[in-house]
Amino acid sequence: MTAPELLRPPATDVRETTEIGRFLGWLERQRGLRFDGYDDLHRWSVDDLDGFWSAVWEFFRVRAHSPYGRVLGRREMPGAEWFPGATLNYAEHAVGLVDDPDSDADQVAVLAFAQTRERVELTWGQLREQVARARAGLRRLGVGRGDRVVAYLPNIPETLVAFLATASLGAVWASCAPEFGARSVVDRFGQIEPTVLLAVAGYGYGGKDVDRRDQVAEIRAGLAGVRHVVHVPYGKNSLPDTVGWDALLAEPGEPAFDPVPFAHPLYVLFSSGTTGKPKAIVHGHGGILLEHLKNHGLSWDLRPGDRILWFSTTAWMMWNALVSALLVRASIVMVDGNPLHPDLRWQWRLAAETQATLLGASPGFLMACRKEGVRPAAEFDLSRVRQIGAAGSPLPVEGYRWVAEQFGPGVLLNVGSGGTDVCSGIMQGGPLQPVWSGEISGRCLGVAAQAFDEQGNAVVGELGELVITAPMPSMPVGFWNDRDDERYRSAYFDVYPGVWRHGDWVRFSAVGSAVVAGRSDATLNRAGVRLGTAEFYRVVEELPEVVDSLVVHLEDPAGGNGELLLFVQLRARVALDDALHRRISTALRTQLSPRHIPDTITAVPVVPRNRTGKKLELPVKRILLGAAPDDVASRDVLADPTALDAFAALAAARVRR
Repeated sequence: MTAPELLRPPATDVRETTEIGRFLGWLERQRGLRFDGYDDLHRWSVDDLDGFWSAVWEFFRVRAHSPYGRVLGRREMPGAEWFPGATLNYAEHAVGLVDDPDSDADQVAVLAFAQTRERVELTWGQLREQVARARAGLRRLGVGRGDRVVAYLPNIPETLVAFLATASLGAVWASCAPEFGARSVVDRFGQIEPTVLLAVAGYGYGGKDVDRRDQVAEIRAGLAGVRHVVHVPYGKNSLPDTVGWDALLAEPGEPAFDPVPFAHPLYVLFSSGTTGKPKAIVHGHGGILLEHLKNHGLSWDLRPGDRILWFSTTAWMMWNALVSALLVRASIVMVDGNPLHPDLRWQWRLAAETQATLLGASPGFLMACRKEGVRPAAEFDLSRVRQIGAAGSPLPVEGYRWVAEQFGPGVLLNVGSGGTDVCSGIMQGGPLQPVWSGEISGRCLGVAAQAFDEQGNAVVGELGELVITAPMPSMPVGFWNDRDDERYRSAYFDVYPGVWRHGDWVRFSAVGSAVVAGRSDATLNRAGVRLGTAEFYRVVEELPEVVDSLVVHLEDPAGGNGELLLFVQLRARVALDDALHRRISTALRTQLSPRHIPDTITAVPVVPRNRTGKKLELPVKRILLGAAPDDVASRDVLADPTALDAFAALAAARVRR
């Protein structure tokens, strides 16, 4: 296997100009540790978990109300125990309390842009005041430690304030974006039995007003334990029989934060629900605090005065990651609405207007900008941008090169892969790492990631299961109401005992870079050879006629090759004729191998994706094998609710044949 192409080496002044450089200097002064480069630093971070995570704790000055006795009380997985004895509170760190609270009171902490109302700003002083008022209001509603507060809210400042107030009380938070239908919301929130629901009556999406009053009524009816509903005004509609947001914040309160144990639940994140009932994944105060301090400071290079813009809804873990930029005293840009309205340039315009220093984007968005000829650095003043992040799906080689061409060597492209399960990255880049064309730079600090073959042996240079062989603090506390951790063990530890299996199919190179080839449960197996889906998409979606694509493999019970089925979404007024069929097959054969040529190529109106942009290979496969669409994925979790209809029709036609 040839080495990947080096697109950008680490800057020569990393040690002097970045947060990870400052961390290296601190390690040398305080611990007597010197590392020649990222590989050495990473090796230490996973070989000496006690040393590394205690260093993160001290370097970022975690405020504990009672000290920890040791870093790892228990090391085995599942069941690792981090920082036993320590008590703290995530929200205390997020609101940026300082010795002199007036020192930053007038500096902007939050900028919010929406297609429903005008721009909103909150200073650090205003954020602290509103969190204190919301905390007092939630207490008046009877919310206390361990109670669940849920939000049917968009990515707006009120959602942030309510979350931090909930966390300050030791109560447990969960959120869903208001574009979710009632059934999907009840499937999620119903598992954790909330007592308070915050909701909007509608929202704007592009040029359209969306009324959600009926959905809120259904959600209320489906959550029997909800005692109070708080209406957050947003748009023109209102909700009856609710507590108003202004009433919740009516009385002043003193900033206060209840100390909780390290593993005390902070929030519940839900899996996509495209392969079964959504998993209710519980994350703890301490694990999220430490992991996000490490990630945001040492990988994303965020620091006081910086600003992050990363489009997300409240149903995606990237919302939680965006909010955590406050932990390192960076301000956040909250964006709500259609990310492509009025055009592809909207997010670039926002980045210029807000003077963002870190701009996060989906690979699909970057590739769409490339195809449409957008020239962001030439068209907008993006001079403050130091880093562009990409996550959610693999970024093709062409996307790496496009970013490098547009922004030059002064801007770091940081492509990452992780997930809701750890609420962070497992592999990504950073200022101390090189950028390899088409490949993620390497493993994250403190994450012992490897690729395993079916026998549980680590492999390099070939595809294998992505595993984590040592505990990390942000692994879930557990699943909600999971008796004896049965579902938790089954989800991550059923294949390799004592080793976390993430569910991705990955290849690590000899230089440590990584390529994610897709979900391992969607990996294609032709005559015993496993093929990743991502490499198909890179080739097919480079063709100008193709907007999107999806590939699945239907196994042959007799052990033959089975059927390799490729589905393509074509540009308007483009037909899948014989000539285009040949071009697709030829591209796959010449750029990949004859084994990659599909048995059939079918045009579909739209490729199904969930609301975070992930393609739904496994639900499509199950439909083609006879499952009903509503049994494999709720329409509410689909970016386009009609996206599975074409596959149901194809499955019916297969039966008739």
